[in-house]
Amino acid sequence: MTRRIAHLQFGTDGGTERFMLRLAQAFARNGAQQVFALRPGQPIQPEAESLGPVMTGKVLRRTPLGLWQAARMRRLIADWRPDVVMAWRAPAARLMPHWDCVKVVRLGDYPAHLRHFDGIDAIVANVPSVRDTCRDLGWTGQIHLISNFPPAEMAEPLDRSLLHTPEAATVVCAANRFAGSKGMDTLVDAMTRVPDPFLWLVGDGPDRAALEAQVDRAGLRDRTRFAGWVTDPVPYLRAADICVVPSRREPLGNAMLDAWRAGVPVIATRFEGAVWAGRDRENLLFADLDAADQIAAAIAELQGDPVLGARLVEGGRRTLEDRFSEASVVGAYFKLFDSLRGLP
Repeated sequence: MTRRIAHLQFGTDGGTERFMLRLAQAFARNGAQQVFALRPGQPIQPEAESLGPVMTGKVLRRTPLGLWQAARMRRLIADWRPDVVMAWRAPAARLMPHWDCVKVVRLGDYPAHLRHFDGIDAIVANVPSVRDTCRDLGWTGQIHLISNFPPAEMAEPLDRSLLHTPEAATVVCAANRFAGSKGMDTLVDAMTRVPDPFLWLVGDGPDRAALEAQVDRAGLRDRTRFAGWVTDPVPYLRAADICVVPSRREPLGNAMLDAWRAGVPVIATRFEGAVWAGRDRENLLFADLDAADQIAAAIAELQGDPVLGARLVEGGRRTLEDRFSEASVVGAYFKLFDSLRGLP
């Protein structure tokens, strides 16, 4: 059965945007036709264009231009006649069409209110805490728990020389958006307490300048590399020895799934998604929120105990197979779409 899916995604450069592209690629492998409405300049745009038509606009601003672009997007999407329209993040739901099709909002973060959800057929939450937040806000409609999955393809490890890093060095990698909730500053603080490892920071965001300044003040510039934003962090993770996910607030944590897929030991703070999916000393090592000393101690322990690292890697692999596979996630989405369309 061919499904026609329109995606409304007006974020910038974070894990939600990467996962939307990953899911769209999986939908395409399963026969779906797709169209995309994106914010201008999104890094994922070239790859989205390989999957279907892309239209862009700053449609979430209530300016004359934004309102005109929003109306134009609705018209273009209507002409394409999708079976399903998916809004990614709560504000994108404002652009939902008024004609007869399935309307789904996919949430990977906590909405502040439900004002944009009039006429929505269902919410998809990627973790229980997002689902529970929607219920607490008063949502009484359908809400389904469908989580994420890491990349299907296992990319080759990055050549360390591209980041001017010795082959023999221990590399600690963090791949996430540079914003306050992600806790990258705590990881930089932790790195001042371990003398040898190199630090790869993969990503970008509003805190980049502050992080660079923090690295310089701490005297870590010689062993820190800012890799920039990438669509797929797995090559960087595969070339690293340890992945740290130091978030303060994170409903799921795509970086954790990516690291499990890459086969690298994970250290994670006790944010919501890690507590839900992680098991201490089975598939990751836990540290408390903002606990740079605990992160540093976990890094040092993994440096000195390769058996523990191998056990965490195997535990991560099993967790992905049991709870976060591409087949189960895509199947759950297609089952939901067909149910909402009244199909058997």
